[in-house]
Amino acid sequence: MDRLDVMRLYVRVVETASFSQAARALKIGQPTVSKQIAGLEARLGAQLLRRSSRGLSLTDAGQSYYDSAVRLIEDFTAAEQRVRQGQVAPSGPIRVAISASFGRVQIMPRLPAFFARYPDISVETDISDRYVNLIERRIDVAVRIGHLADSSLTARRIGRTDIAVLATPAYLARHGTPQTPGELGRFPCMTYLIDGRPRPWEFSGPAGAVDFIPQGPVRSGDAEHIRAGVLAGIGLAQLPTWLVVDEIAAGTVVPVLADFAPPPYPISAVTPGGRLQAGRVRAFVDFLADAFAADPDLRISAGRQPAPAASPRRNPG
Repeated sequence: MDRLDVMRLYVRVVETASFSQAARALKIGQPTVSKQIAGLEARLGAQLLRRSSRGLSLTDAGQSYYDSAVRLIEDFTAAEQRVRQGQVAPSGPIRVAISASFGRVQIMPRLPAFFARYPDISVETDISDRYVNLIERRIDVAVRIGHLADSSLTARRIGRTDIAVLATPAYLARHGTPQTPGELGRFPCMTYLIDGRPRPWEFSGPAGAVDFIPQGPVRSGDAEHIRAGVLAGIGLAQLPTWLVVDEIAAGTVVPVLADFAPPPYPISAVTPGGRLQAGRVRAFVDFLADAFAADPDLRISAGRQPAPAASPRRNPG
């Protein structure tokens, strides 16, 4: 193998976290993979991969070499394509990590317009409300809602969502309307779970940010179940307004505690750090940014901006 082939082999090993899977994908024997990686480490004079009974992990040198290798391979591939074909329309598959609710409500209805513009691109969704590892899951881009922790990932802000505490008029007629976050303890509320833990409701008050842990008869890790509970009159819930925009407009649900609403949450397109984005991924992210910019419920406004956060805060959806 020449150096570029070995580099490609190494990238495949890292992304599959397996010598045997890389060998099958490249249709070569596993001993050849082991020999080539060992030779690469010897030539570089550095250990790139840690082998254990639990699998493979990257050393610091291995991560650095991986990031550089991905950039070089993508640059080389792009250069070859430009020479052979000129500038051609983006094509190929994209793996997109997205939450179930946001994907159903905000992504899927927009895909027909995307496919009309880019008929040679296909989209595969990886559905999860958790922040998955993009490299391990072979994700090209993740759409994430909330403040992002510092990481090696590359993020582009493409929109924002407002957050509101909501209830039906009938619920408020029965229980009354809270005037401050401090009154919420006497109201039935619904709890959104992230990794099995309650997500605090966030508020902005005269003394700064305030968190409230809801208590009530319904706990769910699915935002649309929480929305259904609000519509059924079970309790109050804090939700992204894009999930109930039609109901708010119709008066079916009513926002409360508006004076204490937190700053909008950012919506970000996140890609693995160190990679040159493929044209199809750039096209998808640009499309979403343009689509959200045309939507008053999602576009980045010049008004209230999301406050910085020291740790990630995720919102349902």
